[in-house]
Parts: sequence; C-alpha cells; structure tokens
Amino acid sequence: MKKQMHWLDVVEIGEALVDAHPDMDPITIAFPKLKMLVQTLDGFQEQPGHPSNEKILEAIQQAWIDELN
Repeated sequence: MKKQMHWLDVVEIGEALVDAHPDMDPITIAFPKLKMLVQTLDGFQEQPGHPSNEKILEAIQQAWIDELN
C-alpha cells in the first residue's frame, strides 16, 4: 500500500514528480501548474489545516530539482 502524501511531504513529492514526469524541467514550471501536478499525484491527499502556499511550492520545486541532480 502506497503512503499518502500531503503538502508538507516535500521530499516525497519531489521524488514522485521525478517518476511521474521524467521529461519535465522543474525550473520552467509555474507554481499554478506545479500545484496541479502535485494534486494529481497518486497517493497525494490534501490535509485540513495544511494548504499549499508559495513557500511550500518553492520547497517542492527545489526537492524535484535536487532529485534530478
């Protein structure tokens, strides 16, 4: 059974984005599109009281970049 992820699981989300979108360059993705990509990941579930914000999206983008390097 796959672990559920939420907005604070930035490293796990970064890893999942690498697997789900291997041909995408995370540096070129705008935050609205990044948010949509995260929300459509298998195993992602928003948690009450933990919405996304720019700081979280930046951390997810950086985790995605780090995972590629």
